[in-house]
Amino acid sequence: MNHPLVIGLDYGTDSVRVVLINTGNGDEIASSVINYPRWREGRYCNPSLNQFRQHPLDYLEGLKSSIQQTLIKAPDGSARQVIAISIDTTGSTPIAVDQEGTALALRDDFKDNPNAMFILWKDHTAVKEAVEINEIAKNWGGEDYTRFSGGVYSSEWYWSKIIYTLRSDESIRPHAYSWVEHCDWASAILTGTQAPHQIKRSRCAAGHKAMWHESWGGLPPEEFLITLDPLLKGLRERLYEETYTADQTAGLLTDSWADELGLPAGIPVGVGAFDAHMGAVGGELKPGSMVKVVGTSTCDILSAANEEVGSKLIKGICGQVDGSALPGLVGLEAGQSAFGDVYAWFKELISWPFMELSKSQSIEDSGMQKILNDFMDSLIPRLNEAAEKIPIGESGIIAVDWFNGRRTPFANQELRGAILGLNLGSDAPRVFRALVEATAFGSKKIINQFIEDGVKITEVIAIGGVAKKSPFVMQTIADVFNMKIKVAKSEQTVALGAAMFAAVVGGVFKTLEEAQAAMGSGFETVYEPIADNVKKYQVLFEQYEKIGTFIEEELTPGSAHE
Repeated sequence: MNHPLVIGLDYGTDSVRVVLINTGNGDEIASSVINYPRWREGRYCNPSLNQFRQHPLDYLEGLKSSIQQTLIKAPDGSARQVIAISIDTTGSTPIAVDQEGTALALRDDFKDNPNAMFILWKDHTAVKEAVEINEIAKNWGGEDYTRFSGGVYSSEWYWSKIIYTLRSDESIRPHAYSWVEHCDWASAILTGTQAPHQIKRSRCAAGHKAMWHESWGGLPPEEFLITLDPLLKGLRERLYEETYTADQTAGLLTDSWADELGLPAGIPVGVGAFDAHMGAVGGELKPGSMVKVVGTSTCDILSAANEEVGSKLIKGICGQVDGSALPGLVGLEAGQSAFGDVYAWFKELISWPFMELSKSQSIEDSGMQKILNDFMDSLIPRLNEAAEKIPIGESGIIAVDWFNGRRTPFANQELRGAILGLNLGSDAPRVFRALVEATAFGSKKIINQFIEDGVKITEVIAIGGVAKKSPFVMQTIADVFNMKIKVAKSEQTVALGAAMFAAVVGGVFKTLEEAQAAMGSGFETVYEPIADNVKKYQVLFEQYEKIGTFIEEELTPGSAHE
């Protein structure tokens, strides 16, 4: 029996990936990954200013190429069996659009303006704006619209980025008719519904990043927004009231896109959502489980019954939103601004001489470039291998993982990382081990916050590149948490989650739970905590907390967590 096929499309930071999935058993028929060329060149980004922007052409070109290549790899006739598409993206990743819904960077007058592009999740140019939002929300005399977002609004999120852009670039202001999250824009493009009033906005994006909540009628009111900044006057009425869960249809694939992609016209395209949330579903999220997306950053997703959460406000997290992951359940989100990025930073730091050497013409001519490339590719695995052999606590080095600020608990992007306890015997593997431990400690702070506020966590499920590639890192997390960590089997768990949503949107299943049962890949590895390691890490974790408190209270002015 031939089962219907679905497409899950996952927009990551560096690339877009597509999976073609059999709805009968979750088997991957074909897949492809396309890197963004402009992003790879570092265009429109300025890391020294924490500016990270992506051109919509990277997304559009990646969309076309990834789906086309996937269908080329698939058996003949597969395209005709595709019955739905669903999409996830990074977030919060908004862009300004004009009255017709055209992303400003797609217009000739803004094609090279970074402020007209998607503002990536890791962009922290809006730190000042986030501080102001938090101050005003607590003191303006009305509702605190941050209270379902952990009580602390982040520079990574929607309103911070909009205010920063409008303040810093006058040329944008007359043309920024509305603002759209990438996950909403992508579905709208495929369905021809990109006019601002037609777009079905994601409950996931709106609830976690834009202060949308049913109890106050959707988005914060005009009165509050113009208190944040008069430049927001009139914007609310050009945005949206309703939001939609990702098991609903955004629209139907247009004839032109069907021709472009080689797919049947008129198939449903699901409402978009963020990658971590769809990935959590792909990792078989259920009430009581925490799905940890472990990659360049981390996202921790939980799902709980409304009656369990009740009136609880979980402090310091990225929001609690009805239906943001599994419809009918409250989705809870947290995470770290940097995880794998911390390791990547260290790799770049210690390899700087080699990178400089590689620029030499003589290196190119001698064939040494391949040797250097192979060395760079093996550097992180070698560090993992060497660091794993070092006894816990032997080096005396303690690191704090805030190299890209802190996302949760209690967002503060002004915080900086630290490495303490160095001496002349502190070699690269020992420093690397301290960095791995620091990222695990940062994760433990998150899980402790959930437990402290009464959220039940019975298991941890890990997905993502780091979870698949680094047993050392995953064992460290299990030991630090003193909890069993299960690693999902699928290589593309996030895209698989998107495919599960597509299967519901396409009518194959009535619920996500049914899709998970039929299409889930299961787990390939289980990391059990080692009792002796648990005790040793508890001592180091207490030191991590003390150092973190000192950094935050003594070295960081204007801390949001007091």
